[in-house]
Amino acid sequence: MSEILLNVQGLFVGYGEVPVLRDIHMDIRRGEIVALVGSNGAGKTTLLRALSRVLAGTGKITFDGHDLTHLTPDQGFALGLVQVPEGRQLFDQMTVFENLMMGAFRRRSKGAIHATLESVYALFPTLYERRTQRAGSLSGGEQQMCAIGRGLMATPKLLMVDEMSLGLAPVIIDQLLEVLSTIRKQDVTVLLVEQDVFAALEVADRGYVIETGAVTQSGTALELTESPEVKRAYLGI
Repeated sequence: MSEILLNVQGLFVGYGEVPVLRDIHMDIRRGEIVALVGSNGAGKTTLLRALSRVLAGTGKITFDGHDLTHLTPDQGFALGLVQVPEGRQLFDQMTVFENLMMGAFRRRSKGAIHATLESVYALFPTLYERRTQRAGSLSGGEQQMCAIGRGLMATPKLLMVDEMSLGLAPVIIDQLLEVLSTIRKQDVTVLLVEQDVFAALEVADRGYVIETGAVTQSGTALELTESPEVKRAYLGI
């Protein structure tokens, strides 16, 4: 089994005639947390949508030995490629429990689903306390917990988390980053897409910096944190 879980080669993606991503090359190894960082509008979410097969493009994407190039979003999801979308996108009128169970809609074993649910509640005790509460009535941090929990209910091989920290207090962000470190120990690889460069690199093993649709830097989290260009552009140093 290859240690490379996701490999992207020469990816170009656009909206109609407007190019957005240009010649993206990246890889993610099993068991890593990889940060994809950049400013708003740099192309981060477009890249996630291409990886999820919501957007088509040219180039090659290989996931767990499978060529994703011509697969549908549902087929990619079935292989274990799961996205936690920006803005959480919960079903507001459904309960926390019902939202979590939506993540397991492809699974059939009730015993395995129950075991995963218990592990999600162990990660997020607040979700157990709020399990009968409507998701729309949760705080922003609780909604993000529910969105991540829903993703975990699908038993992902790669969990792609888009703008996790958006609108959240620093103490909540720290809790969520700790959860990402915990789930990586449970054989879940993580791609964390963030504008908050410092928060993302704090928990990541490696990172990619994307600007105007192209990867401009990559390296270990320490290398990027100490990069003068990153400090100047994103950390205000």
